[in-house]
Amino acid sequence: MTLMQKFLGAAATLALSAGAALADPAIIFDLGGKFDKSFNEAAFTGAKRWAEETGGNFREIELTSEAQREQALRRFAEAGYNPVVMTGFAFASSLDAVAPDFPDTKFAIIDMVVDQPNVQSVVYKEQEGSYLVGMMAAMASKSGTVGFVGGMDIPLIRKFACGYVQGVKAVNPDAKVIQNMTGTTPAAWNDPVKGGELTKAQIAQGADVVYAAAGSTGLGVLQTAADEGILAIGVDSNQNYLHPGHMLTSMMKRVDVAVYNAFSAGPDLKPGFNVLGLAEGGVDYALDEYNKDLVTPEMKAAVDDAKAKIIAGEIEVHDYMSDNSCPVK
Repeated sequence: MTLMQKFLGAAATLALSAGAALADPAIIFDLGGKFDKSFNEAAFTGAKRWAEETGGNFREIELTSEAQREQALRRFAEAGYNPVVMTGFAFASSLDAVAPDFPDTKFAIIDMVVDQPNVQSVVYKEQEGSYLVGMMAAMASKSGTVGFVGGMDIPLIRKFACGYVQGVKAVNPDAKVIQNMTGTTPAAWNDPVKGGELTKAQIAQGADVVYAAAGSTGLGVLQTAADEGILAIGVDSNQNYLHPGHMLTSMMKRVDVAVYNAFSAGPDLKPGFNVLGLAEGGVDYALDEYNKDLVTPEMKAAVDDAKAKIIAGEIEVHDYMSDNSCPVK
């Protein structure tokens, strides 16, 4: 090897190293768009916070069809973005196919486990946060009937519902919980009209508090609840500001934390399994200027006591996804 070949080889290696060190992260938002005021928007909040704090740049794409999942993953990985973060369980099969082809790229998936050596899987104990807002629903309800509107009928959303029912029943064992799912396809995440119709049906059956865990569909639930003069509970992002006076609280799922942490780690993102519950600050209920007049000191004290007991292991909230069943209905 000549001196010039050695020099060129070293320069190429240096360039590649510099490129890797300066690699920008990327995020792929699920169907429903990054401004869904819920799950995707929480993820965007984390990415934006990282960019504002670091001055860094990131790439993003909002999917419009199922067919784009694998295409978007490959495009970002081929372009050298690292890590590539995706929001939602529906990316699992595409990521499982793509990750082995890009062993030097780190990926992070939220809400599903993908067992690959370059993938970080982030899941949440949604049942814990849902238990707390279920308690609040039962304490705020005057009729003894509350509702739940889910998006796509999948075990993950049943997990929200089951935690909610457990919280309701912990306060009022005789309470009635009406549960409806919006649909069985991904379109269920983006149908606010159907969300509103389901809410009206639940109100007709006596529900005076309704919890929405349905992505953009939930916006129809919250709007209808406000229009009909009942209370609603938001999800994922803090949605209290949407309808002040009608938003009892929101079950915050800190997707922003997962995205911020992944972007901050960069190419050094640690693969493996990451679970975020109450103890880790991954889920919680929202209390702010928009709902403070709806939450009495007694409600807050009871919920905070339950929160402490869940963290301490004194209260165990059943995880629907552990056995695809719920001990209460």
